Amino acid sequence: MFSALKRPAVLRQDALASLVVFLVALPLCVGVAVASGVPAELGLITGIVGGLVVGALPGSTFQVSGPAAGLTVLVFEAVREFGLGMLGAVVLATGVLQLLLGALKFGRWFRAISVSVVHGMLAGIGLVLVFGQLYTMAGVKQPRSGLDKITGVPGLAADVVTHGPALTSFAVGAGTIAVLVVWKKLPARARLVPAPLVAVALATGVTALCGLGIANVEVRGLFDAVQPPGLNDLTSLGSVAALGTVLAFTLIASAESLFSAAAVDRMHDGPRTHYDKELLAQGVGNTVCGVLGALPMTAVIVRSAANVQAGARTSLSRLLHGAWLLLFAVLLPAAIGVIPLAALAGVLVHAGCKLVPVKEFGPLWREHRGELVILGATAVAIVTTSMFEGVVLGILLAVVKTAWETSKVQVDVRELTDGRLIATVAGNATFLRLPRILETLEALPQDRPIEIDLSGVRHLDHACRTALEGWASRHHGAGTEPVRMRHPEPEKASV
Repeated sequence: MFSALKRPAVLRQDALASLVVFLVALPLCVGVAVASGVPAELGLITGIVGGLVVGALPGSTFQVSGPAAGLTVLVFEAVREFGLGMLGAVVLATGVLQLLLGALKFGRWFRAISVSVVHGMLAGIGLVLVFGQLYTMAGVKQPRSGLDKITGVPGLAADVVTHGPALTSFAVGAGTIAVLVVWKKLPARARLVPAPLVAVALATGVTALCGLGIANVEVRGLFDAVQPPGLNDLTSLGSVAALGTVLAFTLIASAESLFSAAAVDRMHDGPRTHYDKELLAQGVGNTVCGVLGALPMTAVIVRSAANVQAGARTSLSRLLHGAWLLLFAVLLPAAIGVIPLAALAGVLVHAGCKLVPVKEFGPLWREHRGELVILGATAVAIVTTSMFEGVVLGILLAVVKTAWETSKVQVDVRELTDGRLIATVAGNATFLRLPRILETLEALPQDRPIEIDLSGVRHLDHACRTALEGWASRHHGAGTEPVRMRHPEPEKASV
């Protein structure tokens, strides 16, 4: 990284890239914090730590970390349930757990999480984020549960249409979204300025010039916003609810960071990500954020992509972007206080829509409908229950689907010349396929000698073995010749 200081061309390119990333990160850091129900400065602190601390650590060269829209819903729920003072303790525990997982070389295993679960997780987060921020766009307090946010939309629409201040606020948010959508279609030279910065700046300017009476971001000051967790907060981590939140933070932050690393690696030809080191770096960053009482961090694909596309050459660019965030927060804190909340809500509605993987639906429906079911179930569970329960359900469904697909078994019955029937079982005989096996055997005549050939079975679990032995015992009890069993070779099957 610091070798770039000796090469003026590389240093200049990294400095320019860092400015682009800074301009992308600034409105997102503030917006994610406000949407999470915490002071705006806490989002900037997380962005600063993501640049200055994580940016200096090994792992990924071009990936940029900071507060992410993907954790907004979970942070909001945690702050509502435990209070703002407890947030630092939860984030601190998350960082320590990530450090432990990284030291134990678990980084590579996060890549084994089903892609459908991750897409479902992002879709659920995106839906809750979108519907929740619609209320903020209108200057109305949003309902508590994800389901209430959705069912309350007709009432929200009525308030916007009939209430002047709500309509004005909503129009500012909608205008922000329109700028974000249109900006991508402009010439490349215009798009050198990040769309979120342009959209928020225009909304701020219009609000100020027209004297619109809508709510702005509240400013407390960077150092006043720092709230290290107290001893009572740390001792409260022993509760089941707090531990569940820590696990959810760890799973989602780690998975999102490492999936982002895999995506960023496909964008450039430079050094590949070392996943265990990247998990350690994320752990260090979240530990520092926890000590400062700030938001949790993940690697953010939007900022990382902007870093690569801006031509970053080394990891110095991401470190410098953290320095720009620090300078802005220290020298120009009042600039945050003129930003309309509706504009930031519009940025997050746009970000939430992009979290829903609409492009994946068609291919999954045509080729992998089971994966689409997992994606949909995970998203619906997150919207109707909570983040942690939705992700756990998705993982369980993915495991069950894999177990079902790998436990394929074939049962054939043939008759020998002496009248003996041979039932041949081949494949993986597990409890999932037990009904089919027993249905075939129970349909065989009761007065005929039978042999069960298990030599073609690759895996025979305890449930199947017990069920087969029980069926054989019942068949012999009917007065027929004992059922013969040809068991699989030890090296072919295990019980």
